[in-house]
Amino acid sequence: MKRQKMRTEQKSNVKNSVGRLVFVGLSLLLQVLWILLLFLRLNAYSTAISLCFSVGAFLVALSIYAKHENAAFKMPWIILILAFPVLGLCIYLVFGHKNVVAKAMRRRFETIEPVLFEQIPQDEAVLGRLEEQDFAVANQCRYIKRFGHYPVYRNTDVTFYPDAAEGLAAQLHDLASAEHFIFMEYHAIEEAEAFGRIKDVLAERAAHGVEVRLFYDDVGSIGFIDPGFIKRMEAIGVECRVFNPVLPVLNIFMNNRDHRKITVVDGKIGYTGGYNLADEYFNITHPYGTWKDTGIRLAGDAVASLTVTFLQMWNATAEADHEFQTYFPKLDYRAADTGFVQPYADGPLTDGYFAEDVYLNLIKSAKHFFYAATPYLIISDDMTRELCLAAERGVDVRIVTPGIPDKKLVYQTTRSYYAPLVRRGVRIYEYTPGFIHQKQTLCDGETATVGTINFDYRSLYHHFENGVLLHGCGALGAIGEDFAQIFEVSREVTEQYKGKRSMGLRIIQCILRLFAPLL
Repeated sequence: MKRQKMRTEQKSNVKNSVGRLVFVGLSLLLQVLWILLLFLRLNAYSTAISLCFSVGAFLVALSIYAKHENAAFKMPWIILILAFPVLGLCIYLVFGHKNVVAKAMRRRFETIEPVLFEQIPQDEAVLGRLEEQDFAVANQCRYIKRFGHYPVYRNTDVTFYPDAAEGLAAQLHDLASAEHFIFMEYHAIEEAEAFGRIKDVLAERAAHGVEVRLFYDDVGSIGFIDPGFIKRMEAIGVECRVFNPVLPVLNIFMNNRDHRKITVVDGKIGYTGGYNLADEYFNITHPYGTWKDTGIRLAGDAVASLTVTFLQMWNATAEADHEFQTYFPKLDYRAADTGFVQPYADGPLTDGYFAEDVYLNLIKSAKHFFYAATPYLIISDDMTRELCLAAERGVDVRIVTPGIPDKKLVYQTTRSYYAPLVRRGVRIYEYTPGFIHQKQTLCDGETATVGTINFDYRSLYHHFENGVLLHGCGALGAIGEDFAQIFEVSREVTEQYKGKRSMGLRIIQCILRLFAPLL
């Protein structure tokens, strides 16, 4: 009760758009109900129309089955459409497409991406050196370059922050030193204490002629800021844009959100990781116990890929830049770190499941151990199979999820995936102090990923995401220490989920897992 009171007191003074979200939600519900009612009346009008709906539902279900997609993603739609043809078709037409994006935005992506990717060619000498050290990792990097267009770099220093508050402190210091431009892209921004510190720095830098751009997702930030936020930012010299605004009109693109977290300073320094710019991420407020999040700082050549990722989204929302060279300066920088760094990004416009494949390739390559921390564990059959196979061949596979949930339904869905994993050797931990939000993996102490990509369908299939692959970097030691500390304070629940479950619990979990891809 005390914790809930603290949360309410902390957030009561923050202007937000919850009322707008409620209005939009009700508007969309009314539109869906109207369409459903229309179809139901047509369906009841005559036997011929009813037959057409049934045949149409069968054909749509057949077309879904024929798609080259993960079976777990297809089955809920097939069952829903065949069981409830009218309702199922209505919902599928609105929410059932992984890569349906507004045509105007798709065209802008197709126009801007080739120009941007020209700015980050692959240095073949770097790839060649990686092949000499570890050909399997080189293949992983070659895959990322081929399908994501992001090269692998050296000459980049990496600093890992096991606490988001440490990352924020370093970020404020680097922002204050900006001379030319600052790019910031975040899923959620809360106009409160943490962002207030950033805002002061951005205003000061903008006053000194630094170009400052701020980009946020409307759904991610809707509980934290109101529409006047953009005007307030512009008043201090910050150019601000919102991604995919929530509108009271049925829009299939509404399901695709910008979940990325990126800061770029002068094209020389970059930040990414799991944390957004809201107080709870830095434990200023405590809605879910201790909030555990991590981030990384890049300095050197690899920052160019973060710049490309930001400019891609900025220019996709509206035409902006015509010349990009000024944002890709030639760096007079000599890194102390000799490791390999590969920032990458994914989204619903890419073919296949690029972000998931990066994880799958890491799991397949693991020889000794594979550790993962994720706030949500709602995974495909492919991911389940690879984790289990790794454990069965002797790899120490451990997954950490929250001990205190932020979304109870999603939390129960996450727990429904435990039993099939632990019975085949995967070890599951729950972070006892609170909510673990970091999205982080470590493979054999040699390769790691840090970024925004959860182990769930929403991150892997629907959202615009970004991450960084690290190999042979000095920061890997700190990442390993972070996992060791997490295991110490977490509760291992492996044995608990090996036992038999009640019939009622199995039924509930089957239903949750059936519709997990739609969450």
